This record gives sequence, C-alpha cells and structure tokens, in this order.
Amino acid sequence: MTQAILLRLHRWIFVFFAIPLAVIIFTGLILSFQPILQTAGIKPGSLTLAQIEGYFAQHDKEGKARGLRIDHFEKSLTIQGAGPDGSVDIDLKTGGEAADESWISEWISWARPVHEHFDFDLEEITRVPIVLISTIGMLFGMLVGVLMGLPRIRNTISGWHKATAWFLLPLLILSPLTGAFMALRITFGGAAAGRTQAVPVLEAVRMVAQKHDVSGLQSIRSRGGRQMALVTEGNSRFTYLVAKEGLREAPSNWPRSFHQGDFLGIWGGVMNVVLSLAFLLLLGTGLWIWGKRTLRRRKRVREPLPTPAE
Repeated sequence: MTQAILLRLHRWIFVFFAIPLAVIIFTGLILSFQPILQTAGIKPGSLTLAQIEGYFAQHDKEGKARGLRIDHFEKSLTIQGAGPDGSVDIDLKTGGEAADESWISEWISWARPVHEHFDFDLEEITRVPIVLISTIGMLFGMLVGVLMGLPRIRNTISGWHKATAWFLLPLLILSPLTGAFMALRITFGGAAAGRTQAVPVLEAVRMVAQKHDVSGLQSIRSRGGRQMALVTEGNSRFTYLVAKEGLREAPSNWPRSFHQGDFLGIWGGVMNVVLSLAFLLLLGTGLWIWGKRTLRRRKRVREPLPTPAE
C-alpha cells in the first residue's frame, strides 16, 4: 500500500467521522475538568462522620436512603432515596437546602451522557452505538497515520499537525482505546465480583470512616447489583465493595481510571485536558488541510486550459 493511498485513507476516515468526533472530543474536554474540580475541592477534616450522621437523622429517619453523593466542588451532599422528592440536597456550608448547581456543574452534567452515548434525546439516533463506532474509526485512522511513517516536522499547519500526533502518540492512542474498552466492558481486572446485599447507606459511611477521612468520600451507590464506595485521598482513589462483612477493594478497572483521569487526582484531569486540546488541534488542522487541498483541486479543474498559440 503506497504512501498516497494511506494518506487518502487517513484523511477520509477523519472527514467521515468529523462531526461525532468533534462532539465526543469537546464533551471530553468538559468532563476532563471534573476530577480537577472535585479533587481540588476536598479539604481534609472539613466533613466529619458526626455531621453526616446528623444529616441522615434529620432527612432519612426511616432509613430508606439508596445512595449518597458528595460534590466537593459545589460543597453539597445528596441523600438519594430520601425526602418527598426522592432525594435531598444539603449545602455543606450552611447545613440547609442546597442551591441550584452552578453553570459549570450543569455543563458537566450535560456533557456526560453526550460523551458516553451521544445522547441528544434523539431516540432513533441513539440506538446506534455512535460513540463506539466513531472511537473505533478514530483508532483505525490513527493506525493508518502511524503506518505512514515518521514525518518531516516543519513550522506549518501540517507540521504542527504531525508534531502533535507523534509527540503525544502513546497517550493519544490510549485515550480512545480505553474508551472503547469501557464501552465493551473490558476491565482487565479479573472476574467481576458477585452481587452483594446492600447495607444501610449510613452504615456504609461508618465503614468508610474506619479507614479514611470522610471528607474525601465521593459516593456510595449500587452498581450492577453491588454496593460501592468511592473515596479520594490526595492523588489516590479507592473503590470498595460494601458488604455486611465490611469493605473490600473492588477489582481494578485501569481503562476507566485512565480514561477518566482518576488515577492521578488533579494531574490525571490535567492530562485529559491536554489530550482533549491536542485532539481538537489535530481534528481542526486535519480538516483545514483537507479543505484547502480540496478547494485548490477544484480551482484547478475549473480553470480553462490555455489556448494553444497559432
């Protein structure tokens, strides 16, 4: 396969998937800020077990809570399954009812379903796994780019395109690859743990408090028939399976940890911001180069041939 064929294949793959990839990359950039904001918002000792017990005593007297979520950026605690509306949002600064989310959190909430499922409330479209197909297309296009060999780097738009692709190549490949693994439920963490009987949410919080400062608790929720607790301390993130016997570490899921930038706290989020900007640069410069070549080719076709001299 010649260089020209590879180059043409590389271009047309990304032109074909340009719109869904632009959406996925842009929403990924928004989501990259979540671990940064959440980790930066954690202040050791700012929340105690006694405070959480007080909130549950006030809002979940019947013990019906199904989950707990703490937003360290918004400084709010949500008891899911309690209250007349099905959840209670508490302002951790005042202890009263939490105000509406900031526009930043609203953007993050909007970006997640779009990034993961291309969800624009268009039922007929979202039945197609657009995100997975586009991600596989991106990986194939990147592979074709690698097969073209090492480029000559120059101070041009094309040169910046090539330099960005090659200097960040391992991370650029791992980002969509781990996203594809997540979509296909590949974790490399061994056999998934079986279902566990959920314990009362407050009891799960007490279990976490025995091992960690509850100021770093992020959530307690049921997922796939298993009750799970998520805790962050410094740049470390701990995921536990909750059972009557106590906490035990959940099977590792490195594709999710890498793709979401959870494995390095703030720095994992920074890495994803850089990668998202790099993907936007690559897609933008690639489309610019393609568009410029296409217009130049059409212009040559339209130009009349010179009249031969008599």
